[in-house]
Amino acid sequence: MSILVQPDTRVLIQGITGGFGGRHAKLSLEYGTQVVAGVTPGKGGQTFEDKVPVFDTVDQAVAETGATVSAIFVPPAFAGDAILEAVDAGVELVVAITEGIPVADMMRVRATMEGSRTRLIGPNCPGVVTPGTGPDSSGGCRIGIAPGYIHKKGSVGVVSRSGTLTYEAVWQTTQLGLGQSTCVGIGGDPINGTSHLDVLKLFNEDPETESIIMIGEIGGSAEEEAAEWAKDNCDKPIAGFIAGATAPPGRRMGHAGAIVSGGKGTAQAKMEALTAAGAQVADNPTGAGTMMAELIAKL
Repeated sequence: MSILVQPDTRVLIQGITGGFGGRHAKLSLEYGTQVVAGVTPGKGGQTFEDKVPVFDTVDQAVAETGATVSAIFVPPAFAGDAILEAVDAGVELVVAITEGIPVADMMRVRATMEGSRTRLIGPNCPGVVTPGTGPDSSGGCRIGIAPGYIHKKGSVGVVSRSGTLTYEAVWQTTQLGLGQSTCVGIGGDPINGTSHLDVLKLFNEDPETESIIMIGEIGGSAEEEAAEWAKDNCDKPIAGFIAGATAPPGRRMGHAGAIVSGGKGTAQAKMEALTAAGAQVADNPTGAGTMMAELIAKL
């Protein structure tokens, strides 16, 4: 079944009439994603690419089209409210691509979402892809900014904080003929909606996912928490990589959450936690796919 999204998932895009949102909405349509609605306040009644109706509100879009997932391509100052609008409309999954949402806004979003039925991926993430079986994996579900053509339908689940390293793991497993069940970029901000642990649990329960690549980076303790859970609960082989081994303490590296502070969140601690959990940890990102293939060959 893969996780989170399927080829028949009905997707709406908040910010579909903007340059960035429109470009990636078109790419998702070309991939075969069921983009059934767009939302831009004040532009209701228009159509995108002569096929996707545009609505003024998420509530209207959900009521008219039955969309269950929303992708957020809204500028940072308004993205927090856009997420909450989707939550209020009752969508099952929100994928927030926007980078640079103020931390105070995300604190408010997280507090407001407590107890809701909606799962949030991101913000500042590349999105989610469940590959299809068509040419270049088309016919699947692509939500976000990941290049669809590098994917291949298969059995490796990929979860990563880094968009670029997600693509690297995807390309490696595609080239090795393993393919992916679902790829989830959870984003690199300090306050996000879904963690490595959340996705590991989903992959562990998914019969279509036979192995997992987990990519983390310095900052926070999410990778250690996922490793601790995996040690006693995950029965699928895991290959991992942690970015930022040479990062100086106290300096933010790329993502807002990628900072070592107070001796916590180091690459070394995360790699040791993964190793203790039985995962194989690559010393550079180009080795994760090969390591995964070797683990599978030993099964």
